[in-house]
Amino acid sequence: MAIIDFKATKCKHCYKCVRTCEVKAIMVKNEKAEIMPDKCILCGHCLLACPQEAKTLVSDLGMVKNWIRRGETVLLSMAPSYMGLLEYESIGQVNTALRKLGFSEVRETSEGAAIVTEEYTKLLREGKMENIITTCCPSVNDLIEIYYPELVKYLAPVVSPMIAHGKILREEFGSAAKIVFLGPCIAKKKESEDLRHEGYIDAVLNFNDIKAWLAEEGIVISECEDRAFGGMNPRVNRLYPVTSGVIHSVLATEIEQDGYHKFYVHGSSNCIELCKDMIAGDIKGCFVEMNMCAGGCIKGPTVNEEFTSRYKIKLDMERKIPKEAVKSREIEQVSRDLNFSKFFEDRSPRDLMPSEAEIKKILAEIGKTRPEDELNCGACGYATCREKAVAVFQKKAELTMCIPYMHAKAESLSNLVMETTPNIVLLVDRDMKILEYSSVGEKYFGKSKKEATEMYLFELIDPVDFQWVFDTHQNIHGKNVSYPEYHLSTLQNIVYVASEDVVLATFIDITKEEEQKRQEYEKKLETIDLAQKVIHKQMMVAQEIAGLLGETTAETKTTLTKLCHSLLEEDEESGG
Repeated sequence: MAIIDFKATKCKHCYKCVRTCEVKAIMVKNEKAEIMPDKCILCGHCLLACPQEAKTLVSDLGMVKNWIRRGETVLLSMAPSYMGLLEYESIGQVNTALRKLGFSEVRETSEGAAIVTEEYTKLLREGKMENIITTCCPSVNDLIEIYYPELVKYLAPVVSPMIAHGKILREEFGSAAKIVFLGPCIAKKKESEDLRHEGYIDAVLNFNDIKAWLAEEGIVISECEDRAFGGMNPRVNRLYPVTSGVIHSVLATEIEQDGYHKFYVHGSSNCIELCKDMIAGDIKGCFVEMNMCAGGCIKGPTVNEEFTSRYKIKLDMERKIPKEAVKSREIEQVSRDLNFSKFFEDRSPRDLMPSEAEIKKILAEIGKTRPEDELNCGACGYATCREKAVAVFQKKAELTMCIPYMHAKAESLSNLVMETTPNIVLLVDRDMKILEYSSVGEKYFGKSKKEATEMYLFELIDPVDFQWVFDTHQNIHGKNVSYPEYHLSTLQNIVYVASEDVVLATFIDITKEEEQKRQEYEKKLETIDLAQKVIHKQMMVAQEIAGLLGETTAETKTTLTKLCHSLLEEDEESGG
């Protein structure tokens, strides 16, 4: 199960986690970051660096609450960082508050630290190791086992205080008890599952978990009863979480002076630098306290920034905690002949390395054909372009992670569009200054791109529509605009780009279409005129025919009327 949960939908391919990761244990696949578990040292820096909160820590809190609800024996081993990270008046109040949550027993991990200190002093007395590197920090142990295996021989063959305390509690309370570690460290979760000492720690919580739980239950530590912790008093070993804390504990415990020079290193980049110096043979005869977190465990990856300055915590703890060693007889009573040794091994990855030709081929794909093309800007997360090329070869990175390359490609595509588009493209700012101008514009307006980008829009065309779009933030689509002075008719789309506060316009040349429409219209007019003439002529003919018909009809009527009158007169004469 993953310790750092990754939400791919939130990842915005910003590569900040890759830039932050000192060991490059993050791969980018399909433009999304993925942690490589076999290479991750769980320093937690990517967790803190992610601006989108795409990475979150998997919590054991629900599981621990469930154990307590079921009535199981649940023990809490609490890292000494609590002294700087929790608010209390006496340490016994912390014990009472946590017991109120349902823990059967609350003990200090510093008991285990006292055992570890004793083991370190034995190694110093023996003086067999050329250098001794403390093994309290699981991230440091992973760093050396995975990335600097040449230094495994310098790792003190001793378990961490958490595992030592887990062994003590397991021996005291039996296999049925659930042992929970509380501390500021992410890597402790992975360490608890390590097969070399599996079964001593059942769950890992951080101080954010416990603070939220206390708040949920309405428990205020400073209002609780002062109840002393069980187990032995760890004394000086409570200083382990601050820088030089291990050294203080060793110096207080040693009976006689050894021949090792003692110093401490903290912070991932400093730890890596020391490892390189050791491999080069520059460090000899030293006892080195190494901690991956800058400032020690009190500034672990789960510690919120609003906590007090690490320097204040360090000073307060060094003032409050007496530099008194735990007596040997107390150590013997607790250890009960338990084995606190640990073996370390080479766990370095066996990644296939590209040839020089393959590296050059990958570099060429992103336009880096000469040494001067290799900017080594680090934007992708890798220190050099060659390192990035190696990562691409190993499927850990993608070509598109190169920001300068993608910018140049986008610029090139933009230029390609501006050079080849058959349409007029204009980009103007609020002052009507022309920012972009497609090359085809010279054909229509007689101005080259260089000339146009030194002009204001009103020097070229009427800017009234552009100003309207700026003022209203409403777009214009499909508007016909003619420029008789340029013998040009256009179909225009003018849009406001809010992110840049500019207006973008595309003009489609419809001069031929408009001329064709004009010609067709004139033909229609000619046709209508001809039809009108035919109709007029037809009307004239009709009128002439009507006139002739009218005259003939009148003559016929007169003749027939006369004939009728004549007949009537004849009848009257004969009858009369």
